Amino acid sequence: MNNGEQHRSGHVVVGVDTHKYVHVAAVMDAIGGILATLTIPTDTGGFQQLADWAHSFGRVLAFGVEGTGSYGATLASFLRRAGHKVVEAGRPDRRLRRMNGKSDTLDAENAARAVLAGFATATPKSADGEAEMIRRLKVAHDQAVEQRTAAMVTMKAMLVHAPDPLRQETAGKTQIALARHLAALRPRRLEAPEDALRHALRTLAKRWQYLDTEAKELTQMIADLVDRAAPQLLEPFGIGVDTAAEILVVVGDNPERIKSEAALAKLAGIAPVPTGSGMTSGRHRINHGGHRQLNAAIYRTVIVRMRFHQPTIDYVARRTAEGKTKREIIRCLKRYVIREVYHLIRPANHTVTAPS
Repeated sequence: MNNGEQHRSGHVVVGVDTHKYVHVAAVMDAIGGILATLTIPTDTGGFQQLADWAHSFGRVLAFGVEGTGSYGATLASFLRRAGHKVVEAGRPDRRLRRMNGKSDTLDAENAARAVLAGFATATPKSADGEAEMIRRLKVAHDQAVEQRTAAMVTMKAMLVHAPDPLRQETAGKTQIALARHLAALRPRRLEAPEDALRHALRTLAKRWQYLDTEAKELTQMIADLVDRAAPQLLEPFGIGVDTAAEILVVVGDNPERIKSEAALAKLAGIAPVPTGSGMTSGRHRINHGGHRQLNAAIYRTVIVRMRFHQPTIDYVARRTAEGKTKREIIRCLKRYVIREVYHLIRPANHTVTAPS
């Protein structure tokens, strides 16, 4: 046995820096440090090569994979199905990058060190069920809604320069009625700016109608999936399909990875961050991290409850009388909602009641 082998534990972790076409891996022994690196293609053959290569160094404790929600998603899924523990390695520390430089190999080594040191512990989403299906449909839905809005804004901006008769015909119409009216225009030959305007308005109106139909179809598909995956999320007051879909996308198909209500609150950017130091101990600030779309969805739920949910209205009145500001009350209510959501996505836990 050579001197290098005498200082190996036989237990290794593997860090992977992921990219679109190739992944770079580094294997690290628990006491022997970095042992070797490997570059693989991003296909099933490359993933199997990585797994076999890692096993050749000993028992693999875990794979630390960067970007498990993007370029590393397929690799993470392959390793999970093969029975390996997969951890989200996260981005390398910027201070280390400034001091040591950056390369794919260094990033892979840093991912392995983060796993071995216990800094990287997050379990990635499994992305193999209804939650992943909802996420993919929401990508298409949100883009359709965004482009539909852009088309309507452009139509209304162009109508400012339209002839008086056309402006009078379209004044006060709803978006659907406006699109229907403009789509029915019969443009003449292109002989004047007004003819070009009619062509443009007709094209934009037809585009809006197509995107509107597409968005509605995707909304229905998302609603069906939400009702199939977690109908209990639709029962609380103020939580609609959009909010429930956002919750499922963030939680993923393996909600057991979220160990506590506080962890979900942190994931949603709702848990306060301590900022005390010296004589200012006990102070906190808003957490500006977390999933901003979920944070916004929870905020909308709180606003709906503050307007129409009597127990919440009573709670707001009581806390206002105690001297709390509206902003502080909303923060408290967001924590109530996220706590309620946590127990809904983990049915084995006890239920909680809304503020009263």
